[in-house]
Amino acid sequence: MADVLSKFRPDEVVEQKTFQKKLKVGIIGTGWIAESHAESYLKMDDVEIVALADLIPGKAEKFAARYGIKGARFYPDHKSMLEQETLDAVSVCTYNTTHCECTVDALQAGVHVLLEKPMTVTLEEAIAICRAEKASGKIVDIGFQPRYEVNFQMIRNIVQSGALGKIYYIQTGGGRRRGIPGSTFIEKKTGGIGALGDIGCYALDAVLHALDYPKPLTVTGYTSGYFGASTEYYPESDASRFNVDDFAAAFIRLEGDIICDFRISWAMHMDTTGDSLILGTKGGLRIPSTECWNGYGLDRPLIYYHDVGGSQVETEIPLKDSNAGTIFYEKVRAFVDAVQTGGPSPISTAKILYNQAILDGIAKSAQLGHEVEIVIPEI
Repeated sequence: MADVLSKFRPDEVVEQKTFQKKLKVGIIGTGWIAESHAESYLKMDDVEIVALADLIPGKAEKFAARYGIKGARFYPDHKSMLEQETLDAVSVCTYNTTHCECTVDALQAGVHVLLEKPMTVTLEEAIAICRAEKASGKIVDIGFQPRYEVNFQMIRNIVQSGALGKIYYIQTGGGRRRGIPGSTFIEKKTGGIGALGDIGCYALDAVLHALDYPKPLTVTGYTSGYFGASTEYYPESDASRFNVDDFAAAFIRLEGDIICDFRISWAMHMDTTGDSLILGTKGGLRIPSTECWNGYGLDRPLIYYHDVGGSQVETEIPLKDSNAGTIFYEKVRAFVDAVQTGGPSPISTAKILYNQAILDGIAKSAQLGHEVEIVIPEI
């Protein structure tokens, strides 16, 4: 048992540092996800929040007052902030359909970007960000905080150890029996896509990152929105404007002769769509189902299925004490470190581009009613 588990020890944790230069940071969008960004920046001696922008009058000012952000200037939109401020970096915490515009404008202004997930709504928008990033020489870091949770990291450690052999099949997804959010999430004009982008991007990243993101080739996708649009399950005020997906499923072909079976839900008549599985020629890995995949840890251990001396063996990988309470800070700190050192993006657009291509392919396939090829041009 000890020999098996020793294969999967995570990489040594590098102590995070602070730097003499104080970064001037702006926050674009002051909704609830911006709270974790502000709280994290405020804990850092080498960061100063100097500007906040929000389309809703007075919202940024109230946000700053609530968090004790003193001396910051306020703007009615991201363009005026970028024009009038000299910034090192921004957090883009707006609704999905504006991710591309805000990020590209920031890059063109010579500013590094920490972009909340999903990267964008469409593949075309994600490509535009990648091209703007390359042209600017700045970095875009995508906000996938589950990457920093120690038990989620174990998934990648196991796959990268080679213990599973050649991977040929992935099953991933999960979701909620009931858990449709409100606000800007449920309309196409702001959210663009629903559960597919909100928590589906996490479920895909949890397994595809473990495999170093094989390139997606084709996808057959399905989406529905039966629950969100029904007053039987959702308040009338929200059901009347609900027009995104609350359930999605897909069959995805990946480079390297790998198949990914995917499903995600905000609402369904089931408690789970099943555990996630990674199957290889030498072993298999069972990952406990989770409602969100958002990094708040696992409630059951990973199980590693393999053969030893001709016997079929199941090895339980004990859960580590979760660091879920600090992963948002670690996400923001990793971005700040990269900006300070001129290092690469902690979670690069080059990889998350594939994640976005899959989401886009599922949405397009569902609309067309047949399989679609995923075509990603050179950046």
